[in-house]
Amino acid sequence: MPVSPCSASFLHRLHRSQDSLRMLSSSPHAGHKVTVCGLFLSFLFISAVAAGSAEGSQNHNGLHPPHNNKLDLREIVFVIQSQSNSFHVRQAEKRRADLLKQAHGLTEKPPVVLLLHTLSDNEGDWSILPLLPSLSQTFGKNSSWIVFLEEETNVRMVSLLQVLAKFHKNREWFLGKPLHDEESTIIHHYAFAENPSVFKYPDFAAAWALSMPLVARLANKVRDEPLKSDFTIDLKHEIALYIWDNGKGPHLTAVPELCTDPEGSPHVQHCATTLSKDPPLCGESVNKEDIFVAVKTCSKFHSERVPVIKKTWEKDALFLEYYSDHTEPSIPTINLGVPNTERGHCGKTFAILRRFLSSAVPNTKWLVIVDDDTLISLPRLRVLLSCYDPSVPVCLGERYGYGLSQGGYSYITGGGGMVFSREAVVRLLNSGCKCYSNDAPDDMVLGMCLNALGLPITHSPLFHQARPEDYAKELLAHQVPISFHKHWNIDPVAVFNKWLRQDWRSETSGERDEWSKTEL
Repeated sequence: MPVSPCSASFLHRLHRSQDSLRMLSSSPHAGHKVTVCGLFLSFLFISAVAAGSAEGSQNHNGLHPPHNNKLDLREIVFVIQSQSNSFHVRQAEKRRADLLKQAHGLTEKPPVVLLLHTLSDNEGDWSILPLLPSLSQTFGKNSSWIVFLEEETNVRMVSLLQVLAKFHKNREWFLGKPLHDEESTIIHHYAFAENPSVFKYPDFAAAWALSMPLVARLANKVRDEPLKSDFTIDLKHEIALYIWDNGKGPHLTAVPELCTDPEGSPHVQHCATTLSKDPPLCGESVNKEDIFVAVKTCSKFHSERVPVIKKTWEKDALFLEYYSDHTEPSIPTINLGVPNTERGHCGKTFAILRRFLSSAVPNTKWLVIVDDDTLISLPRLRVLLSCYDPSVPVCLGERYGYGLSQGGYSYITGGGGMVFSREAVVRLLNSGCKCYSNDAPDDMVLGMCLNALGLPITHSPLFHQARPEDYAKELLAHQVPISFHKHWNIDPVAVFNKWLRQDWRSETSGERDEWSKTEL
């Protein structure tokens, strides 16, 4: 096996690798910042079975094949789609510890379990595709599958092995639980407008898998052809499009054993993956007095959008102000001295940040910035915020990306709501970062500023930039959503009552399951 690509530390790492592997199998905290060389080194010792030479054949029909193939656990590389925020690191390490505990009962040497956020210093590599070349180089010769999962994905190791063994490991496979759009949607750039349901993409929460021959080909494609898309909006859909490649690559193959049913449900006997019954509980909900809510509006929407907020979620906010280009005492609104713009609103947002740190408003731990057509459940947000430390910079919401493969940046898309800890706002303003114009896109400018400061965006899929209609029903079925955005062609009050009014902690799991079936 050639070692020339590795650095001079290769031999030193070689002598230490056996001790490192013992630590990996016993400690849930193993697996921090690694290099391609180090990953390859460790894998030499934990994998004894080669994947074999690729036959080059592809399956493009999405069928579940009646094939059985001997598969060793060490042929699987697990990648947990982790984040660098301390709460998410703890969640990912718990998931890794569970995987290694299960593996310990099946094999003397553990499989590789990686945390995505540790694999690169490039924050944008959460988009996965830029990492495929290094994953292929490191594991391509001794592994058969890469299985990606989220922090909350429970894995039944024996069942997963049985599932993967049904697929010929020397062929190209893209496996997952399929989602589809019932109507063309803005978040997918209105793809397949004539028949949106024809295209399937994976529900990341159920786990998804790539065979190593497919990884190898995709890695070559990433190396040889620059990734074209400027924006990363819905990663699971965009990865499926990239793999499908206008029919040149495989469709997603549906695997019924990859499930998003809650663990313990009577429906999961056949499942290799499940989800936790409830969102994580990190303690008592954040107090109402710890959150300040800023609503961006303008005079033309005072009579159209503001009344919706007052009918739905305003009562759940102790501290809330409406910021407009016109002072209207009946609402009331506050004019920050920034002219209204048709788009972008960067000047207004930075004025809100400055006001948040001033003596003009109560001193709170959290700032929530929303649009006047954002629908949000503040009680659910308060539960979620109990998992985060407001004394450190936290920037939370639905994460999008711009130019990630070319050294771009991540940002919180503003329509679903942007949440900042006080410390994050302090660092933003102290950095001197400013809008280049009042109508610059505020969320993207903030993303550039945060990227320059080295402050990561923390993603939550419970925030939504679009309407419920714009998301797959099966995706929303296992979420407890925090927000949606836009009033276009919907009754916003009815949408709020349907999706956001219930407090999940006041309901039993059975009631929530029944509600989901009824609503969907």
